[in-house]
Amino acid sequence: MQLLKEMPAQEWPREKLMASGPDGLSNAELLAVVLGRGQMGKDVLTLAEEVVEKLSRLQEDLTLETLLEIRGIGPGKGCQILASIEFSKRFLVGRSKVKIRTPKDALPLLGALRRAAQELVMVLTLDGNNQVIGTHTVTAGLANQSQIHPRETFFPAIRDRAVSILLAHNHPSGNLEPSESDLTATRRLVEVSKTLGIPLLDHLIIAETGFVSLREKYPAYFG
Repeated sequence: MQLLKEMPAQEWPREKLMASGPDGLSNAELLAVVLGRGQMGKDVLTLAEEVVEKLSRLQEDLTLETLLEIRGIGPGKGCQILASIEFSKRFLVGRSKVKIRTPKDALPLLGALRRAAQELVMVLTLDGNNQVIGTHTVTAGLANQSQIHPRETFFPAIRDRAVSILLAHNHPSGNLEPSESDLTATRRLVEVSKTLGIPLLDHLIIAETGFVSLREKYPAYFG
């Protein structure tokens, strides 16, 4: 990963946010703005990347103790992160629930996938009105592959008491053509969704160049 001091000033997280708003920032860049500064030997963007990576693998509720396991996160920064998350839950997510009518409706919630250097798998959990309950990163892979497993995929849905889910993952290469493993995983997840009674509404592949809806491209898979 490129160090902050090696980047042009206009690419620094706060400067990017000021120039073009928060939508274009990755999760790590957004967190870097919240944290403000890193520590000796670790700049704020590197620290934020480590926090995001740990959170992407977390299967239980985030606690201060979990954050303190990361070198460079003390009680002060840990409390900043927890307070920011709780503030968002109380005053933003709760007031403005996103309703998914078409695949494009989900894209604003999946902006992190467009810029990620590795494959990430994200799940949107939905209520009975197709409103988003939560957005969850369930697995993080390599630069060109990630495991899509039913256990990780449906765990957030069960925890959120979701009625349905929407799955999305990115192709850092920019190639939007689904791989054979993408198709196999989709078919498997649809079968599991029928057993659990939590329908998989769609599987999106996202890149900087656009996105593909597998439900639109392969409707028979979801029948």
